[in-house]
Amino acid sequence: MELYLFNPDSDLALANNEANYIAPASARRMAQDMALLPIWYAAPGSAVLAPSAYNADFLKRMRELFGLQVQLATEPELPDYAEARIVPWGWNPAIRRFFLKGGVREDRLPSPQLLAEYRLLSSRLQAVAVTRCMADRYPECTCGEHTLLNNIADCERTVNAMHACLLKVPWSGSGKGLNWCLHGFTKPVSNWCERVLREQGGLTAEPIYNKVKDFALEFYSDGQGEVRFAGYSVFSTNEHGAYTGNLLASDGQIEESIACCLPLEKLTGIREALRAELASIYGNTYTGYLGVDMMVCRSDKENGYRVHPCVEINMRMNMGVVARLFYDRFVAPGSKGCFAVEYVPDNETLRARHEQDMHDYPLMVEQGRLASGYLPLVPVTGKSCYRAYVRI
Repeated sequence: MELYLFNPDSDLALANNEANYIAPASARRMAQDMALLPIWYAAPGSAVLAPSAYNADFLKRMRELFGLQVQLATEPELPDYAEARIVPWGWNPAIRRFFLKGGVREDRLPSPQLLAEYRLLSSRLQAVAVTRCMADRYPECTCGEHTLLNNIADCERTVNAMHACLLKVPWSGSGKGLNWCLHGFTKPVSNWCERVLREQGGLTAEPIYNKVKDFALEFYSDGQGEVRFAGYSVFSTNEHGAYTGNLLASDGQIEESIACCLPLEKLTGIREALRAELASIYGNTYTGYLGVDMMVCRSDKENGYRVHPCVEINMRMNMGVVARLFYDRFVAPGSKGCFAVEYVPDNETLRARHEQDMHDYPLMVEQGRLASGYLPLVPVTGKSCYRAYVRI
């Protein structure tokens, strides 16, 4: 038996690294509104930890439409899952403490020592060495550089030398922990760098690229030394770099769209080289999904394209994997669409959009697969500020 939990604050909890960490209100709201998201990627016969009040009816309906073999588990029922395999969105000391207090056996949870290793492996700094390795192997079609900064003098020197750059903290949530430096080493940038150096010990700087497309290669590590390719992800972000959604399409369709900018043999070569590199770093330590974010960038000098092979590595479940698994399991073959996560602070506005989408894009499910229309992936209630949905 496996028990799944959606804890989207995992990266923030890793940054804090305390067992008594409390997530910000926005992250707690997202976790509550989207608690049922794991039903779409959970293994048959497993359970998803979520409040029952407004989720039970939604899950019942989804089981009828798509044949889901997943059940609901609530917090008071945690002792019933004392020996289950726990599958959170991401691991950190706070979530370990939560399950331990809830009645899950300690030997079913990662040790504090293993979580300390996970924290190091989850740092954005891991992308530095991997990017260099890929650049050495494929100098003719890749771009990308990360500069490690460990003191304020290095920060000032690097930012002024690059004129415009992107600073990143080692641990942060998706689209968070980024500082777009467009006007040199200003006082606000200096204050931000000093705080990050004090709290996390370092940061990275990279150029701002002429991005054409965001995509990712998704992998799965079995913890026994093997890492396998799990599929492609093409995703979108807002102007701040925060995730907004994914393309829903087959791996073949996505491969074709990338091949317009990067020859297929180069793409498959980079994919295999990344797989081998990830296996050497994560394969014997970590069990779970790994997402390597990448970019197709326009190369002005060559009037062509280059690929940034490792913008960052997500050592956890991620929305790209959710979209990939949802498409493969529940979408009619050959169809295309979008997967999106949306935040609207006003509940009435969110519900109005939900109702309008249901009206404009009638749901059509054929033989357990989504043929067309709008499908909310979690219930939209009278308190929701977040929704996750697909549209085919």
